[in-house]
Amino acid sequence: MVRARWWLSLAGAVLSLPLAANAAEVNVYSARQEALIKPQLELFTAQTGIKVNLITAGDDALIERLKSEGRNSPADVLLTADVGRMGRAVEQQLLQPIRSAALERLIPEIYRDPDGLWFGLSVRARPIFYNKAKVKPEELSTYDALTDAKWKGRLLVRSSTHVYNQSLVASMIAHSGVAAAEKWAKGFADNLARKPQGGDGDQLLALAAGEGDVALANTYYFGRMLASEAGDQRTVAAKIGLFWPDQQGRGVHVNVSTGAVARHAPNREQAIRFLEYLASDDAQRVYAEVVHEFPIRQGIAPSSIVAGFGTFKADTVALKQLTVHNAEAVRIFDRVGWR
Repeated sequence: MVRARWWLSLAGAVLSLPLAANAAEVNVYSARQEALIKPQLELFTAQTGIKVNLITAGDDALIERLKSEGRNSPADVLLTADVGRMGRAVEQQLLQPIRSAALERLIPEIYRDPDGLWFGLSVRARPIFYNKAKVKPEELSTYDALTDAKWKGRLLVRSSTHVYNQSLVASMIAHSGVAAAEKWAKGFADNLARKPQGGDGDQLLALAAGEGDVALANTYYFGRMLASEAGDQRTVAAKIGLFWPDQQGRGVHVNVSTGAVARHAPNREQAIRFLEYLASDDAQRVYAEVVHEFPIRQGIAPSSIVAGFGTFKADTVALKQLTVHNAEAVRIFDRVGWR
């Protein structure tokens, strides 16, 4: 595939660079799957000679580990899949603020913490997906419209325990208040085709299989499905359409994967250098071409597959608001019975 050849040629060029004589190291706690970040890790080590020691687990597990390790934690960097989870690390004072001219230059202000506690590294949107055989795009409009009675028994989504849905509702709280967000969550939950289960990719599979007509999922799951070398994945994707909601209103909900320096990082300089690398041209191209996320920077083009999704208006609510309202979003889900 073109993307695979691009990655191999880039990796080969970088791996030919001489490594530092005395390689340092950086310890990374990552909630992102190893397969999604391994290309960046390999390029970083090849370019700098700094060894990356990677520990992967769920966001909450990593945050709890940081908390229990305290001053003895070996962690230098925390990577999360969503700014909402990074907000929990901020609340528990597990991070340290940093100043980096490179990060402040490369990452738009909207995608980084104003106090330098975390930095967005890639962008993804959470639009509406639909079964092309059952739904016409002109039937769709906004997130709010999915609470209409016409969608009864037709909606698919993952559990409310996952931060992707929590951040979506947190954005609604920021825009319209708790009461309006709770009304939406109740209406959406009442229209579910089945009990929430699986991840975003599972919602797309169920959508194509006719288990529901409309689903919420992050764009990169669809991008990876379209890019898959497995023909069955592309066959599934061909049955699914993508719709950008709220284009006349607040825009599509967007979020970021994030990186931060741990409060007691033993290798602080290497940690900052690692985050600076993830904002660099090479790493951002990997986010785009391999992971099929939107680069954090305007100057880096998305993959041809993601570019094919078309342009859209994105919600510009301050991402910090997603962390501020996360706890209330969880309470809303509990109250409306969205499990």
